[in-house]
Amino acid sequence: MDRILAHVQGQQSEIIALIRRMVECESPSDDASAVDRFVDLVAAEVGRFAAVETFPGGGRFGRHQLCEFALPGPAKKKGEILALGHSDTVWPMGTLAQMPFREADARLWGPGVLDMKSGIAFFIYAVRTLRELDIPVPSRVKLLINSDEEVGSNSSRTLTQETARKAKAVLVLEPGTGLEGKLKTARKGVGGYTITVHGRASHAGVDFPAGASAILELARQIERVAGFTNLKSGITVNPGLISGGSRSNVVAAEARAVVDIRVPRVRDAETLARKFHALKPVDKRCRLEIEGGLNRPPMERSVGIVQLFRTAQRLAREMGVAIEESMTGGGSDGNLTAALGIPTLDGLGGVGEGAHAINESILIDRVADRTALLAKLLAAL
Repeated sequence: MDRILAHVQGQQSEIIALIRRMVECESPSDDASAVDRFVDLVAAEVGRFAAVETFPGGGRFGRHQLCEFALPGPAKKKGEILALGHSDTVWPMGTLAQMPFREADARLWGPGVLDMKSGIAFFIYAVRTLRELDIPVPSRVKLLINSDEEVGSNSSRTLTQETARKAKAVLVLEPGTGLEGKLKTARKGVGGYTITVHGRASHAGVDFPAGASAILELARQIERVAGFTNLKSGITVNPGLISGGSRSNVVAAEARAVVDIRVPRVRDAETLARKFHALKPVDKRCRLEIEGGLNRPPMERSVGIVQLFRTAQRLAREMGVAIEESMTGGGSDGNLTAALGIPTLDGLGGVGEGAHAINESILIDRVADRTALLAKLLAAL
């Protein structure tokens, strides 16, 4: 058996115990103090073998955390490896009462177990394994955990980009794709537009012709933007939220739609931007206001990303594990680093299902090989 995998298997109960402590330390994005408790938990876990630095979350969010690990081997002259994680989850405080951490049906269950506390635990034990087996690591190794990934990474974006610019490769600890745990070599870019229609109010019964309905105009515009979807090209445009009007007997003076966009290529986002800003009102008495754009650029499958995946595939094969690659419509902070031209491999965390859902869980029999793969990557890169 692979030496690293055998060592990790001997530590599996400890890894599961750490995952449990992390899951039971609830950390929703909008609760800075809760996130800070999770940051303190990680700092206590790695404090013996890492230098830990924290950064403010801009007032609204918990602290961001950067750990640099002391690892075996001579002076680290082959650059830096950056791992990315996030401490925040989508689950509000108190979710544990309805979704307690549990071990059942060959899985670990609980809020945040898949997205993405297991990935952080795997990485910590990958580093521990390299230290305990005294395996040389040629590069400096850092782990950046931000506190606002689930809500757009606005306060951590600059820190992520500045830290990543020093790295030769980025490993993202988000969950793999599906129950096969496919790694992610491409992600769609994510963004959104808000279309606000300014119409003219009037009494719907007494003076109907004097009104210019913002709701009716918005309905026409929604039909237009929905037509921007091109499934063959992987472009989706989803009007996901609408609001408007004041009362049913008033011709609406204002209405608004919030639209989600997903694009596989940067040029697709540029095309959509032109289309959104070219929208014109059908009813000339109405005025359109268009705001928004791309939030996370696409993670496009580059030569560097493919080479990184091939390395991971080869290392997994040494353990008797077959891994495949995938593309996903969801975004991560890997989008930000890949857009800088840095080879980025995503989906290295837990293997399971139910992210953001009541069935969130990971497969116990994938804990060891996932942790070992991270260790082998750090030793090889």
